[in-house]
Amino acid sequence: MLFLNRPSPERIVQFLAVQAKLDFSYPEVGCTRGPVPAGYVSDHSRIALGHGEKIYQAARQALGGWQQFKLGWLSPYPDTTPLTVGQNISVLARLFPVWWLNACRIVYQVDEQGEVQRHGFAYGTLPDHAEAGEERFVVEWDRRDDQVWLDILAYSRPRHILTKLGYPMVRRMQKRFGREATAHFKRVTLEMAK
Repeated sequence: MLFLNRPSPERIVQFLAVQAKLDFSYPEVGCTRGPVPAGYVSDHSRIALGHGEKIYQAARQALGGWQQFKLGWLSPYPDTTPLTVGQNISVLARLFPVWWLNACRIVYQVDEQGEVQRHGFAYGTLPDHAEAGEERFVVEWDRRDDQVWLDILAYSRPRHILTKLGYPMVRRMQKRFGREATAHFKRVTLEMAK
């Protein structure tokens, strides 16, 4: 949904209430667990965050606070949304003179123990989103080398007429998100781990 001015928190709540009644905008729900389905473009971003349990716990906390979206030109609402299946969240993007509000729903959670511990979630797009697809955010701690990572995997295709017409710019924004989200997340994680 496009706005000429930043939408108020009340407007975002109304937007999410409408979207909460709707189904996903794509049929391949849950496919970030396996191969990317045909007909989508995929993006994969991965960054080493540091070493050890303290970094891993800080990364888990950062993920729970939706830090990967707090980029100035992009923000989650509400940023207190729990990382549980069925929760809805909006992502507000400022693109030049307009604000674009996008709706998503958490599809599944990741909570794996063992030599490699993983924690995270995937969310999928709802009908009032510029794109159709899914994105997974996982922090992992490989106890074999003590390394902690943030891993982001997405698959998408344009849904809105403006994203179809401006697809080269959309792809640049998606690549920008991958770069900036991982770098910001790492800074926040390291600060939280102090």
